[in-house]
Amino acid sequence: MKTLCLAVLLSVLAAANTDAQPTEQQLRTDWANLARFRDANAKLPPPVKKENRVVFLGNSITEGWQKYFDVMFPGKPYINRGIGGQTTPQMLVRFHPDVVALKPKVVVILAGTNDIAGNTGPSTLEMIEDNLASMAEIAKSNGIKVVLSSVLPVFDYPWKPGLEPAPKIIALNKWMKDYARQHGAIYLDYHSAMADARGGMREGLASDGVHPNEAGYRIMAPLAEQAIEKALRAK
Repeated sequence: MKTLCLAVLLSVLAAANTDAQPTEQQLRTDWANLARFRDANAKLPPPVKKENRVVFLGNSITEGWQKYFDVMFPGKPYINRGIGGQTTPQMLVRFHPDVVALKPKVVVILAGTNDIAGNTGPSTLEMIEDNLASMAEIAKSNGIKVVLSSVLPVFDYPWKPGLEPAPKIIALNKWMKDYARQHGAIYLDYHSAMADARGGMREGLASDGVHPNEAGYRIMAPLAEQAIEKALRAK
């Protein structure tokens, strides 16, 4: 039974992301994929004086953005720590080594869609909210400003159809917006700029209705910059 469950999880993760996937061995011994950025983190020098370092933490949507970072954020000390297929509990486990230890001024968190898709098992909105709140609290306790990014619109997950994620995403985003207002974080609203009338991704912004293409990232980049600037100015 354990072997079957692991095989199912691997197939879901593989379908969820076309980038490098965790192996069976990683899922057994490194569930949160802490090893993924271990060497890169060790080689990263401390931020220099007045450096506005920002860490982008997320899943395949963040990971896939990396190839456009130099063009969309030229000269910016932005560090991408996205891992395809990940859910909020996995990101929470690696929050210290992949965010706190890098000493950024701001963390941009984009997470939750894979939880709704059930990538690491069934997950309620409350479970996702608890994990996001925990990450925000860890960041705040370490002097890191928090940007909570809305989950991008999805009408249906191609690797797990029939879940009707659109209303769940809207509800989670509303919670994030309220949480940010109540706890001094910044809410980054990608959803409003990218959603169609059904609550799915607008045509032309993603090839699969989930993962942005270059046009999608070009909408996201200036919104992210505005949120980061707002976070840096916040007291």
